[in-house]
Amino acid sequence: MQQIDLKIGPKIKSKRRQSGISQAGLSERLSISPSYLNLIESGKRKVDGDLLIKICGELGIEISDLTRKSDASLYQNVMELLDDNLFEELDILGPEVKELVNSNPKIARALIKLGDNYKKKDHDIVTKVENLSGKMIDSKKTSFPGEEISDYIQANSNYFSKLEEFANTVFFSIQTNNRTSYLSLCKYLENKHEIKVTDVVPDESTKPFSKIFDPVKKTFLLSDYLPLETKKLYAASQIAQLEAMDIINEYLNSFSFSSEEARKLSTVALLNYTGAAILMPYKLFFEECFKQRYDLELLQNTFGTSFEQVAHRVTCLQDPNMKGIPFHMLRADVAGNISKRFSLSGIEIPRYGGACPRWNIYSAFTAPGKVHAAVSKMPDGEKYVCIARTVEKGIAKHGMFKSLLSIGLGCQIKYAKDFVYTDSLNLNDKNTETPIGVNCRTCDRMDCQQRAFPPLHKKFDIDLNKRGISVYVAD
Repeated sequence: MQQIDLKIGPKIKSKRRQSGISQAGLSERLSISPSYLNLIESGKRKVDGDLLIKICGELGIEISDLTRKSDASLYQNVMELLDDNLFEELDILGPEVKELVNSNPKIARALIKLGDNYKKKDHDIVTKVENLSGKMIDSKKTSFPGEEISDYIQANSNYFSKLEEFANTVFFSIQTNNRTSYLSLCKYLENKHEIKVTDVVPDESTKPFSKIFDPVKKTFLLSDYLPLETKKLYAASQIAQLEAMDIINEYLNSFSFSSEEARKLSTVALLNYTGAAILMPYKLFFEECFKQRYDLELLQNTFGTSFEQVAHRVTCLQDPNMKGIPFHMLRADVAGNISKRFSLSGIEIPRYGGACPRWNIYSAFTAPGKVHAAVSKMPDGEKYVCIARTVEKGIAKHGMFKSLLSIGLGCQIKYAKDFVYTDSLNLNDKNTETPIGVNCRTCDRMDCQQRAFPPLHKKFDIDLNKRGISVYVAD
């Protein structure tokens, strides 16, 4: 029987942990020694096809989940990192980066960590200079390093079984007609923790706030400017903060964060994850997703949640025994900044900058509040069904400015029949496909009139006597 590449071992380890199965437990099921399984998971022993089939059966996954190419994302991130004036004179091309990623993925990941650390230090220095000078400094390379949070979520496939179990227990202790109400959350906090939840209109003479928890006074203040679905999430997340921190810290301790700041932000992410699971408990939510074919607007009405909360929650359905569609999700503002990203679909999402302007996450801003659906085709030929819709965030008060964000969600085209938004698309008409890339600097498409930068991995020269569809395309 053919033996599978050593690179598959760490993927097996990751999937096993996600399933909540110990190494000893899995080795017993496979009838192999724990030491042998450890060698496989550490990449020191190859695994033959028969054993691989057994492993997938025990973990409730497909072989493709382990064998599909995963270096594309790493390649994309390294290419983005090298898009910096610091490396301009080195003239590093795409094939050279691909060779590094294929031959030394650990070194490539180390480069990404160094890049993130460099960005953080750069950001900190700029912040100090701005504070001292009172002037803003414009630099695209000083963005906050929230990428670590995305990396952590991605490493766990946005599924945390122990937090799901905790949320399920809380839900069934407070649910009414299989739903979570704001009132039941407030009563739970008061009855179990003696915490008084109060909706207040912030005093305009004081600093605005969304929530304030005082553990000494046992008060939890929520701004009345918040929509009800946000208040529900905050209340549910507060329950998680009071009761599930041991579980959360257990998860966080398995990941190497570069700073305490990044760890705290990841803590917030897991608290919100748990809160959302209390509002939308796994089994009930999964069943509704299946029944409603992932109609996000119906789902938000069913569970009394927001569009963004539902979009984020559908990406969490990765229980091996009850698995949903593997989606990607991202959130962007009108300036193109991506503030949230996660991909199980396989599509590559930029790490450091904005995405391709052809993505419908940006065209959604032209018709706010409407769901935009499209078939997107990547340069490698892979096709995805992608939807996008804008959401408003800000104080719900007349005269107050609200920010407009766009939420993008998508999956591989093979799941189209299970995704209600494909009903309005002609999947057989290639003319309706939108050719997209990741971003200009890493995209191979030279026939794009929206190209804003030359590709990093190709030689660039301007012919004064010729101009193609863009200044960066001569022919």
